[in-house]
Parts: sequence; C-alpha cells; structure tokens
Amino acid sequence: MRSFRHLTAAAAFACLVIGGAGAEEDYESWAPLVNPFESTGGGGIMIGGYRPVIAGNKCITNFTATEPGPDGKIYYNKVEFDPFRVFIKDGVIRRSP
Repeated sequence: MRSFRHLTAAAAFACLVIGGAGAEEDYESWAPLVNPFESTGGGGIMIGGYRPVIAGNKCITNFTATEPGPDGKIYYNKVEFDPFRVFIKDGVIRRSP
C-alpha cells in the first residue's frame, strides 16, 4: 500500500497562468482537464476533485487520490503545485499535451 506522503508526492502539480499577449504556446488548444484523471505517478491511482486556484503567488487545490479496484482506498489531500502544467481561463482548466 502506498503511503499518504507517496501519493501526495506523486500527485504534486504545477499551475501555469499565462496572459494572452506574447504567449508562444497555444494553451487554448490543450485538452480540458477532466476529473478524475490518472496520476502522473502511475500505479492506477486516480486523482479527483482537482480544481486548482491561484492564491497569492501559489497555485493550490484539495483533491482525492483513489487506489485502483472496487475497494480502492481514498486519500484526501491538499497540495501546492510543482511539475504538472495546467492553463486556467474563464473557468476552464486545461492540461498540457
């Protein structure tokens, strides 16, 4: 069984907010981020309730990490973000390709 700490580390994400002017990437072409989605840490862990918000100079969210299987344990987490990029505009959250 994975520890709470491992799940939090595996599910650490980054938030990217870009102003429209001068952006080189076409962020609006990124697919919308759907809930739940598979953790970038693998192992069949599903991330749910992921709704990043900007608070000061940080991007944070509460979320769940659910182990696979019909009796998968659910971990409740809160995180400040690191490597997973998202784009937020007009209430739509998009994940990097």
